[in-house]
Parts: sequence; structure tokens; C-alpha cells
Amino acid sequence: MSKRDAVFPPGRQALYEKNRYSPAIRSNGFLFVSGQVGSREDGSPEPGLEAQVRRAFANLNAILASAGCSFDDVVDVTIFMVDPETNFEAAWPIVMAHWGAAPHPALTGIGVTWLYGFQFEIKVIAKLPD
Repeated sequence: MSKRDAVFPPGRQALYEKNRYSPAIRSNGFLFVSGQVGSREDGSPEPGLEAQVRRAFANLNAILASAGCSFDDVVDVTIFMVDPETNFEAAWPIVMAHWGAAPHPALTGIGVTWLYGFQFEIKVIAKLPD
């Protein structure tokens, strides 16, 4: 088995090491990004759903940039949302602001009851530039 090629964004490596996972792994031309939540540098949640969604995308974009990608390279998205029946309408315009032009990535949305104190999480797979 080949060694994992982990990608760390600037300023957050201690948080990932504490929790013992990699923010992203490069493999076979793709970048597999762990779920990103609206956490501050210390790992605590931003207050409020909208702030968490914005911060989750900021955290995601930092990882993508560290690998030489952008959201335009994302081919698959999985979103987890606590109580989507209540939260979807507030979160979705923020998500769409980051989505870019068509064709859009594939999407799976999953409603959950708990996200470790967060309300929104986004996990992606991106095609690495050639």
C-alpha cells in the first residue's frame, strides 16, 4: 500500500492532529476532502447556521487551495444538515453562492440529528489539475 498523501491547510494542522484525521488525501488524480464544518481555528463552532455554512466553505476552500484546486474542480459533494426541514432555506443560498456555473457537481444531501455541535457539514471529491 502506498503512503497517504495528506493535504493540510495553513494554520489548522494541530486541530487535525489532535483529532487524528487528515483534512484531505490526494490519490489517483483526485482529492478526497474530509467533511468540513463551520469551525474556528480552535475547533469551536461559529454561532448560527449561516455563519457555520460560510466558515465551512472557507475551511473547504483553504484545503482545496492547498492542493492547487478550487471549487470548480469539485465533482462530487455530500452535504449533511441538522434538521434540514427547518434549516435548508437559510443555508441553501449560501451554498449556491459558492457553487459556480453549470455544470454543477453531483450532490447528495443527508439530514442528520447531530453533528458534534455543528449544523452543517460538507464533504467533497475534487479532480486534481493535470
